[in-house]
Amino acid sequence: MPDNKQRKHLVGWLLYDFANSSFAVIIVAFVFAVYFKEVVAQNLPIGDWYWSLAIAISMSVVAVLNPILGAAADVRSNKKSFLLFFTFLCIVSTALLYFATEGMILYAMLIFILANIGYQTSLGFYDAFLPEIAEEQEYTKISSLGYAVGYAGSLISVLLVFPFKEEPRITFLASAIIFFLFSLPMFLFFKERKNVETLHATPLQNIFRLGFQGVQTTFRNISQYNNLKNYLFSFFIFSDGVNTIIFFSGIYAQSTLQFSLEELAYFFILVQITALVGSLAFGKLADVFGTKKTLSFNLLAWCCICVAMYFIQEKNTFFIIGGIAGVFLGSTQALSRSIMSSLTPENKRAELFGFYGLFDKTSTILGPLAFGSISYFSGSERFAALSLSAFFIVGVFLLQKVNVSQNV
Repeated sequence: MPDNKQRKHLVGWLLYDFANSSFAVIIVAFVFAVYFKEVVAQNLPIGDWYWSLAIAISMSVVAVLNPILGAAADVRSNKKSFLLFFTFLCIVSTALLYFATEGMILYAMLIFILANIGYQTSLGFYDAFLPEIAEEQEYTKISSLGYAVGYAGSLISVLLVFPFKEEPRITFLASAIIFFLFSLPMFLFFKERKNVETLHATPLQNIFRLGFQGVQTTFRNISQYNNLKNYLFSFFIFSDGVNTIIFFSGIYAQSTLQFSLEELAYFFILVQITALVGSLAFGKLADVFGTKKTLSFNLLAWCCICVAMYFIQEKNTFFIIGGIAGVFLGSTQALSRSIMSSLTPENKRAELFGFYGLFDKTSTILGPLAFGSISYFSGSERFAALSLSAFFIVGVFLLQKVNVSQNV
């Protein structure tokens, strides 16, 4: 592939990370999450439970879709088509969140569920393109760069809060526009590699049947990929903690520490900056110390962060902890994707990244439900935050069974 085409593909791939980050920060982590609890659910304690339920439902659907559609995409070499469909499902649904107002809990939950299905499902296909734009020795570097560009997009998205702080619903529309505009290069200029043998041998009407059969086959034969199996179990556990923190960080700051929307904006600006730095810095550290050791260190740091959240009493301290968490947020995600890429056989990339998404999404069912339940029944989000440390302890223990030098 010519260098200029390779660069064009890389730029399109990176800009997509920039694009989808607007949804991740404005809808999932920050403005809509807080808006849902404070306005839509009228700041009632059960608002945490409603939010966790919406997350769980959307993630359950994604958990079913990702591996089946991933296997189908491998057969037809059309990851890009699936990426396009779910991207626009997310964009349209995000724009419709503008109409969610006080007391419209069912509407807000339904539209968020559709938006999150679009966003989370698209990530599996997006991640599966990493081996097409980078050689194996560059996975960590490019994956880290992608997350860095994504956090730059998140930072710009957070800045939108200030001009629209009196009407936060406008940020939902802005998020949809950013996602649309910056995802276009991926769809216009990225040319997916085609598997000619399966493309011509497989009738279109059989694509989903073959995809489902592929999933069944993978379930039966997954034991032969020992390292991948061990890694996915570890990833299942520790990503539960990371994803739950992402979904509830804004709500925790607003409900437990009484952050205003403007203070939350400054907090998330800090998090995006440190996450950007972390995704780049730990990529270089992984080159020196190894990806597995670097990720293990990150998980132990997350455990300490959860314990610290239990004791935090002041906003300034939460800012410090948030800045530290941002460093490990960007690096943990980048290192996780890098390890997955190195363990995945070339002819099973989309399907196995679908399973990567499956483990990611099913873990995000349990974590938020646990957080929402503990918060609601105990009356304390501090206990809920402390409970997350267990996910990182178990995750780092299981990670030690993985041999990252082998992809079987």
